[in-house]
Amino acid sequence: MKLSFIVQSWRRRCTAACRQTSLKYLFPILILISFVTVLLVDSFTPAIAQLPRQEIRGVWMTTNDFDTLKDRAKVQDAVSQLRQMNFNTIYPVVWNSGYVMYPSAIAQRAGIQPFVYKGLDGHDILADLINQAHRKGLLVIPWFEFGFMTPPTSELALNYPDWFTQKRDGSQTSISAGGEVMWLNPFHPQVQQFITNLVLETVTQYDADGIQFDDHMSLPYEFGYDQYTVALYTQETNNAPPTNPQDVAWVQWRADKITAFMVQLNQAVKQRKPQAIFSVAPNYYDLAYKFHLQDWLSWMRQNIVDELIVQIYRPNLQSFVANISRPEIQEAQQIIPTAIGIMAGLRNNPVPIQQIKSQVRAVQERRLGVTFFYYESLWNDALEPLNERQAGFENLFPSPALRARSE
Repeated sequence: MKLSFIVQSWRRRCTAACRQTSLKYLFPILILISFVTVLLVDSFTPAIAQLPRQEIRGVWMTTNDFDTLKDRAKVQDAVSQLRQMNFNTIYPVVWNSGYVMYPSAIAQRAGIQPFVYKGLDGHDILADLINQAHRKGLLVIPWFEFGFMTPPTSELALNYPDWFTQKRDGSQTSISAGGEVMWLNPFHPQVQQFITNLVLETVTQYDADGIQFDDHMSLPYEFGYDQYTVALYTQETNNAPPTNPQDVAWVQWRADKITAFMVQLNQAVKQRKPQAIFSVAPNYYDLAYKFHLQDWLSWMRQNIVDELIVQIYRPNLQSFVANISRPEIQEAQQIIPTAIGIMAGLRNNPVPIQQIKSQVRAVQERRLGVTFFYYESLWNDALEPLNERQAGFENLFPSPALRARSE
């Protein structure tokens, strides 16, 4: 605005000859200003391009890793080694088979926890892991592995039969990776309150960096024919639930109810700890929605997901690449830290390091993060000799990618 005033004043005062003479001297100055401006803009460009990405380099620690988790010295070695290999996030299990992995007043009051998981020194294993990981600059995000799922032999299933849902034929179990399981009714207010209480207890009781829910924060599409859900659906729609469990409207109604609960759960977590990372680790979207009523794409679009890890456990590289290239994953990585869950091996099914390397390379080419399932199978339960296996992981992340903690 000041420049415009000066130019107008100059025009009024100068004759044509004056303007011609002035322009002769002014033109080189304008050229110089333009050149300096270009240099300044160019000098900022590399700095912007070099801003660190929130690249997830994580590993899940499961109940199979309890031998490590219960021993302070082993935890120290594990954390040090992960940090040396440029990992930045640990996801330790805190909810599995109807039990919590830490001293829980909520579980004790509910009468579902006849024992407490403790370390060799009688210590709190979750607190110890968090403390040691934070000293090394790693984030720790506790993982509610079993979600709404629990074995029929658990105290939770035995003591609260009304909290569970069923199929249309009245049966209450399904077969999963965790064996035969029952499913808590995600639409039941008492179930919702119980899960919420456990989650809030975890994020409040510990200096954790967030909370994670995976593909079991869902419901297999065959379920939802229990008395409570049938009555709720009938009340809201004036119709009985369709006999076809894959009916489009019936699927959407149940998925929307789970979404509504996840929105409430996110709000509760954020109210208690605003900077907590609300992490979700589902299957790829078509499978998650159609078969488990888990509309995580809607969760993400409603801004309740702070990071996404999509589990893609495919040994075939072509199938793996096709799944990590899905449009919903591309959409996610534009707005939140996004990673791919890669299978590092199981006790009865080890995965060769070459397969892991190929999959990580494909993930990195798409500028995605990676999280491995699970810690013990990284190099302790492996096909290759220990030194060869560890060397393979050392080469995956040649430079650090630290994630800042939100205090």
